[in-house]
Amino acid sequence: MDVVLDKPRLRRLLDHFAEVADPREPWRVAHPLPEVLLLVVCGSIASCDDFDDIAAWGRAHLDFLRRFLPFDHGVPGERWLNILMNRIDPELFAACFMSWARELRPDAPELLALDGKTSRRTHDRAAGLAPLHLVSAFATRERLVLGQEAVRAKSNEIEAIPALLGKLAEAGSLKGALVSIDAIACNPKIAAAITGHGADYLLAVKANQSHLQGEIERFFQDAPPESLEVFVDVDKGHGRIEDRRVFVSKDVEWLVGDRRFPGEHRFPAIAAVAKVETRTELADRCRRETRLFITSRPLSAQDLAAAVRSHWRIENALHWVLDVTFNEDQSRLRKGHGAKNMAIVRHFALNLVRTANDRHSLKTRRKLAGWDQNYLASLIGASGR
Repeated sequence: MDVVLDKPRLRRLLDHFAEVADPREPWRVAHPLPEVLLLVVCGSIASCDDFDDIAAWGRAHLDFLRRFLPFDHGVPGERWLNILMNRIDPELFAACFMSWARELRPDAPELLALDGKTSRRTHDRAAGLAPLHLVSAFATRERLVLGQEAVRAKSNEIEAIPALLGKLAEAGSLKGALVSIDAIACNPKIAAAITGHGADYLLAVKANQSHLQGEIERFFQDAPPESLEVFVDVDKGHGRIEDRRVFVSKDVEWLVGDRRFPGEHRFPAIAAVAKVETRTELADRCRRETRLFITSRPLSAQDLAAAVRSHWRIENALHWVLDVTFNEDQSRLRKGHGAKNMAIVRHFALNLVRTANDRHSLKTRRKLAGWDQNYLASLIGASGR
């Protein structure tokens, strides 16, 4: 009995793969690019973390792959996989991913976190190249990656973020969202880019904006308690007790008036300022932390607390998963475009693994996908035999 394709997922995935330009001369192509991309995505889902494993998995599961594409010449070996993934234009491949991810989630997300991550072993000392640093956009409630922008250093995030925002807006994944970013993005240019695309910002304020940080600190020191909206949240677990107190004020006239001194930064559309005080009791010590935020959305204290906590899901639901479950930090791809393209492949695989409607961990889902063809078929959007 022939397999039935689930058009909203697998068929659209293959259609997007078909749009990626193949850099090879057509007469020399034994392994069409959609076949290569389907192989690396399925292999990555099925717990394969390098080209040797992916090629071996493909040879062992060629009958499965031929359910969807011809694979007339079998699967390429690990050397050819490496060469091919190095040649694919990462900009086109990233656009393919963002377009496909947009179809997974037709509506713009409510909360969108942007943050960067370094693949530590992708440095090329011989060529003087730093490790790959990828800024990702993560829909925190849906736990889906919606896009990424590659840079060669963490310090370059400030240039990568506006480019990523533009691509998200073009893909329809930004309008109406609340975009949260850590302090590196706390500057008027990025704030204006977010509001200009019809979204709102929630930006952490730290020492990189020392004047703004000082003014907000003094404001909360002097503000009468009754003028502030307060939300208190206590979280217990993992051997600690965390007490969070969120203070929000929508009195921001003092921030949006005329300039008061030369060089002062002006952030567009500020609607509220916030202070989050955290007291964490551990077994042997007590830790205190105060964080400041500005936002263009007039959030309540409770909603702002939820948004701040939601932002950090990008650390444990994306970065930690890529490092621990997908072994991304162990990747040694250093030549050509391989590191960038395989980072995108892992985002494809992670989004698909998260579609499973079961109670297994992501690690177990990857193992099951490697053992059970029908389970893998369900993840990529096709029914079993």
